[in-house]
Amino acid sequence: MKLTLFIWRQIEARSEGRLVKYEMNDVSPDMSFLEMLDVLNERLTQAGEEPVAFDSDCREGICGTCGFVINGVAHGPLRGTTVCQLHMRHFKDGDTITIEPWRSRAFPLVCDLVVDRSAFDRIIQGGGFISARTGSAPEANSVPVAKPIADRAMEAAACIGCGACVAACPNASAMLFTAAKVSHLGLLPQGQPERENRALQMVHQMDKEGFGGCTNIAECQEACPKEISIDFIARMNRDYLKANLDKE
Repeated sequence: MKLTLFIWRQIEARSEGRLVKYEMNDVSPDMSFLEMLDVLNERLTQAGEEPVAFDSDCREGICGTCGFVINGVAHGPLRGTTVCQLHMRHFKDGDTITIEPWRSRAFPLVCDLVVDRSAFDRIIQGGGFISARTGSAPEANSVPVAKPIADRAMEAAACIGCGACVAACPNASAMLFTAAKVSHLGLLPQGQPERENRALQMVHQMDKEGFGGCTNIAECQEACPKEISIDFIARMNRDYLKANLDKE
């Protein structure tokens, strides 16, 4: 396959960025998107040029490290897939592909396609935990949990914190990420003692980080590689409202 790439290059946040054109020949349809970029970077390195900076780790779609915008779509054209699991067979010979980083004030650019997503870490630190000492892992059946609730909690816990929801949202909102983290603990017995305070603290930290507000456009769930539903946002809003009413 022959492809034309337009990749956002920017040395650092304070420098001026631009789209740079690269021609790729002999791209195998069996390559993953990141493997294709690896080939480009090897070519750039051999030519004495600076390789394209991008994040990756597991390359199995489970860690949330990778992520950028491909032709205007977070993680690219394939639904329910991270960039690292997107393969070149989903593109056509002769295609032009534009690659840009996540765009959000809360995700400051580091270099090229790399952004600082530590705002998510601080949201988790705000309340995404339980403070009760649980000791070693208990026997699975020692705390009975109804299967529908366990399944629902697992759906929320599937969030990998990649940031696609923020990148896809016109408001750069982190509501889907925050709601997933609030809900997967709030659904389980161990998370009940701090359920309301958790919602208060994590939403407060989310706002403090500078993410936009949610206007229910639902682009977040469309871009989410784990297909997490915006139903969790409604659930978090109920916890948040109840917590505020209980304070009065």
